[in-house]
Amino acid sequence: MINFNGNILESNKKLSLENRGFAYGDALFETIKVSHSKVLFLEDHYFRLMASMRIMRMEIPMNFTMEYMEEQILMTIEANGFSKSAARAKLTVFRDSDGLYTPNSNDIGFIISVKQINDEFYVLNDSFYEVDLFKDYYVSPSLLSTLKTNNKALNVVGSIFAKENKLDNCLILNTNKHVIEALNSNVFVVKGNIIKTPPITDGCLKGVMRKQIIDILKKTEGYEIIEASVSPFELQKADEIFITNVITGIQPISKYRKKLFSSDVSKKLIGKLNVTIRLN
Repeated sequence: MINFNGNILESNKKLSLENRGFAYGDALFETIKVSHSKVLFLEDHYFRLMASMRIMRMEIPMNFTMEYMEEQILMTIEANGFSKSAARAKLTVFRDSDGLYTPNSNDIGFIISVKQINDEFYVLNDSFYEVDLFKDYYVSPSLLSTLKTNNKALNVVGSIFAKENKLDNCLILNTNKHVIEALNSNVFVVKGNIIKTPPITDGCLKGVMRKQIIDILKKTEGYEIIEASVSPFELQKADEIFITNVITGIQPISKYRKKLFSSDVSKKLIGKLNVTIRLN
């Protein structure tokens, strides 16, 4: 079952071929973890979506409040029988209008789909995880690059490249040849007690889990968190590299090229992340 503009419908609901999200990528999405009917990091998802809609010059409906967003997600969760388990919800917002590149109206529509997942909280996956650079295409370090739009051609091609080369993921670069993120995650690089993550100005996604980890590290004694550009050269000098998103939480990287890494910081942070969830 899906939620289409506030109505629960069968998942075989068909979109018009003129849907602007399909035709032009005129859409944004949020990937959200829900555990036992609790929407995790709701406020951060909501404010990121609102900011993204403004950047995309979408007209935000008056009823599209944080409470409404939560209500619609939970209604979809309940309709699918996932109220007492964990689920991955995808909220897609699109400009509900015809037209060519220029829409004929600025009305907004949305779709919510959900899938059940196993872990109610975050569990560190310490199985072998290998990455390399994806250098076929680069990301422009602009404000549009920080949004979760459905213009994800680079991520799709990069994911196919990773599969073809038996990699678990790839790290992508901006046009300045700085490492900005993984194909589906933000990236953190550990050297001693200093932890670096690329700044938003480099073109990385403004990740919700990225924000949680930065906030946790600021409160953790013994570590210094820095938002600064990361060069590919730094990866092979690092003690540890991990990537983050709201579904998996923290994923340690085991190998980049010939370099093997520890996962000590990741193990410490996963516990702190779960404590944060319980307290909120």
